[in-house]
Amino acid sequence: MKLFVDQLTNVDFSYLHPQRGLLGETWLAGITLEGELDEQGMVCDFGIVKKITRTWLDAELDHRLAVPVRSPRLTLVEQADRLKLTWQLEDGSHIFMSSPRQAVALVDAEELNVDSIARWCESQLSIAFAQKLDKLTLDFATENIDGAFYHYSHGLKKHDGNCQRIAHGHRSRINIWQNGNKAEALEQHWAELWRDIYIGTGEDLTDTTTIDGVDYYTFTYSAAQGDFTLTLPARCCYLIDTDSTVENLAAHILAVTAREYPEHQLRIRAFEGAGKGAEVSNR
Repeated sequence: MKLFVDQLTNVDFSYLHPQRGLLGETWLAGITLEGELDEQGMVCDFGIVKKITRTWLDAELDHRLAVPVRSPRLTLVEQADRLKLTWQLEDGSHIFMSSPRQAVALVDAEELNVDSIARWCESQLSIAFAQKLDKLTLDFATENIDGAFYHYSHGLKKHDGNCQRIAHGHRSRINIWQNGNKAEALEQHWAELWRDIYIGTGEDLTDTTTIDGVDYYTFTYSAAQGDFTLTLPARCCYLIDTDSTVENLAAHILAVTAREYPEHQLRIRAFEGAGKGAEVSNR
């Protein structure tokens, strides 16, 4: 017998990609359990399935940076409760990060994608379920977005929760209305501008340097969970004057667009992952 829960929860995280670099993602998670019926006539109580799966994903993948520990592109050094990593992109540039261990998901895989991360989660989740199961299958899917969207990573140093981690991210839609009409060209402009981007706060930019002809930005801050440092190619970064909350991102998009169209009525609806975000207008 199979028991399934579709779109049980979603995870917002980033992972290391050979070409795209630091890639922010939002995935919808579903689960299927196979096993014998118990004395209640159930494979497993739905409440237990939801609680265990959500709790594990929230603790082990959500708002973390996922890294493939078997990749030859990765150099990883673990010191007590801290990790230092170097990731080599296909073009020869690098990403460097130093952070608390809890900000990173060490995935037993050579490369990361929907399937490899799902298989890693399955192996861990199978242990979390106390009862005997014949099989546990986890599947991830992206939100169906009919229009413009972008992948971005960031960190919120002032956040009390896991958003303070310097390299987590989202796959987010963007909606813009100009004089009451849907402005698809403006939406696509921002989608291209923020494609696979790291949105950094200006005050957190602590160093700029050039290595082997590549310009790099380094972001550093201290938060409740510890000290964080992230260095990326400058071409992968977009600087703003504020912290990168979705409210501030919506306001930034509005301010920049309004300078280009000063007499126009604008409404911005910016998302942070799936189904949540901020809206702002100049009227």
